[in-house]
Amino acid sequence: MASPPLCSFCHGRFTLSFSTTIHEVLLYLLLLSTFLSSLPDSVLGECKNPPVIFNFGDSNSDTGGLVAGLGYSINFPNGRTFFRRSTGRLSDGRLIIDFLCQSVDTTFLSPYLDSMGSTFLNGANFAIAGSSTLPKNVPFSLNIQVMQFVHFKDRSIQLVAAGSLHFIGDAGFRNGLYVIDIGQNDLADSFAKNLSYKEVVKKIPSVILEIKYAVEDIYAQGGRKFWVHNTGPLGCLPQKLSTVQKAPDDLDPYGCISSYNDAARVFNEALLLLCEELRYEKKDATIVYVDVYTIKYDLIANSTKYGFSSPLMACCGFGGPPYNYDVRVTCGHPGYQVCDEDSKYVSWDGIHYTEAANSIIASKILSTDYSTPRIAFDYFCN
Repeated sequence: MASPPLCSFCHGRFTLSFSTTIHEVLLYLLLLSTFLSSLPDSVLGECKNPPVIFNFGDSNSDTGGLVAGLGYSINFPNGRTFFRRSTGRLSDGRLIIDFLCQSVDTTFLSPYLDSMGSTFLNGANFAIAGSSTLPKNVPFSLNIQVMQFVHFKDRSIQLVAAGSLHFIGDAGFRNGLYVIDIGQNDLADSFAKNLSYKEVVKKIPSVILEIKYAVEDIYAQGGRKFWVHNTGPLGCLPQKLSTVQKAPDDLDPYGCISSYNDAARVFNEALLLLCEELRYEKKDATIVYVDVYTIKYDLIANSTKYGFSSPLMACCGFGGPPYNYDVRVTCGHPGYQVCDEDSKYVSWDGIHYTEAANSIIASKILSTDYSTPRIAFDYFCN
C-alpha cells in the first residue's frame, strides 16, 4: 500500500536518499515544524480518547435540561456571545462544564431530557436549573438525577447489546467521569425562607449526606472517577445583594454578604471532608474536590486584575447600578437592559456568570492549583 504524503504542503512524498542534501532535510524539518505549530491545540491535545462525562447539578452546569424537561423559555440574549442563539444555558455563552469538555477534545454534553438531535456517545448532562439535594424525590433533585442516570445506563447497555452503535456500552460507564456541582440552591433556598445563619448551617450535614448517597449510588453502578465542585460565594451574587435586607456590618470589604459566604464556606469544608472520607473508604476510586469558591471570590475581590468592571452588577437585568437586578424584570424578559457585548462583566444575569468569567474560572480549575488531590482534568482521558 502506498504511503500517504507526509504533509499537506509537500508536492508528493518526501523521501531520504543519497542524493538528498542536508539543507533539504533541514528545510523539510523546518516546514514540518511550522505546519504542526499552526494546528489548533485541540488537534495536538494529549487526550486521544476523551472520557465519557456524566454531569449532575443545577443551573451552573445546565446545558438545556430545564428547557427540554419543562419547556421553560430561556430567551435571547442568553447565548449571544458564543452560540449566537439561546441554547437553554443561563449565560451569554459557555458554562464551566463546556470549557472542561473542550479541554479534553469532547463535544458539549447534551441534556439527558433533550430528545431532539442529541447524541450521548460522549456522556449526558442530568443537571437542571433550580435543582438542589433537598427535598429529595422531587424533580429534579440530586437523587432524581441519579435515578435518571441509572435508567439511562441500563437502557443504553441494552441497546448496545442489541447491536446499536449510538449509545454507551458498559465499559464507557465504568471508565466514565462523574461530575457533581450542586448545593448552591440548598443554601439559597434556606436563606430565602428567612432561616437564620445558624439554622442554615444546621441543614448543611443533610445536604452533604445526599451528595454522599449520590456518589455511593454511582459507585455501586461501577463509577470510579469523580470530579466534585464546591459551591461559590453566594453572598456576592447581585440577585442576593439586591433582594436581601442586609445590615452594613454584614457586608465584607468587597460588598458581599458575609453571612451568606460564611455559610457557603461551612458547606465547602463539610464537602471537602466528605471527599476525604469517601477517598479513604473507596480506595479504588479517584475523587477530586475542586475549590471553585476561591476562584470565583478572587474574580470579585480582584476584578480589575482580570479586566472586569462592576463585579457586583449584572450585565443583563434591570435597574442600573449598583446591581442592575430586579426580580420583576429579569434577563430575557420584557424590559430588560443588557450591557454592550464587548464589555466585561463577572455576572451575567445576577445569578449566573458570563462566558468571560467562566473561561477564567475553567482555566484556573484546569491548572490543578485548586484541586484536592492535584489531579488534572485530562488525567481521565482513557
